[in-house]
Amino acid sequence: MAERPHRHACLPGDGYLDAMAYIDLGVDERALPGIQGLLKYRPETAAPLMALAETLLRGPNSLTPGERELIAAHVSALNECDFCRDSHAAAAAAQLPEGMALVEQVRADPSSAPVAAKLRALLRIAEAVRRDGRDVTESLVADARSVGATDPEIHDTVLIAAAFAMFNRYVDGLGTRTPDDPRAYELSAKRITTSGYQNRS
Repeated sequence: MAERPHRHACLPGDGYLDAMAYIDLGVDERALPGIQGLLKYRPETAAPLMALAETLLRGPNSLTPGERELIAAHVSALNECDFCRDSHAAAAAAQLPEGMALVEQVRADPSSAPVAAKLRALLRIAEAVRRDGRDVTESLVADARSVGATDPEIHDTVLIAAAFAMFNRYVDGLGTRTPDDPRAYELSAKRITTSGYQNRS
């Protein structure tokens, strides 16, 4: 699939893609880009959204936080959500021994990336969810089970993929400002890995 051009042009030297959110968030979007400004704007919805992210990506699980962040980043890349793709890619890289090199290999071709067979099968399930939940077939689930995926891991993969379809559309649907500087995502990843998601809103 050809990558869709982002709707915002880049301001030279600014480090952000040029535009403000479609609604007035009442915050400095350079300081609080992407979903961060939206969380400040609506704390009533921020709390449950960040509780969900914390549970899915950092809660007790047989999949590592890095693996779960990789699933989130992969779904976000397929949805062409620049902010979520880059923020969760950085979070995955910070928590995977292979770092950003592996994230980039998965982004380029998950079928040949050097990941365990179980994670590859779960990524296929996440891709199917991202297209249409009905694209998840008994065969995809059986394939994942055959390489060691448990039912809770399959469940959580489906929910991560579904949740990130929502997060991606939330961020892009309101036209939030997107950092163009990888360092912004590295700093965000550091905050996530040390403090989690519920301390971001």
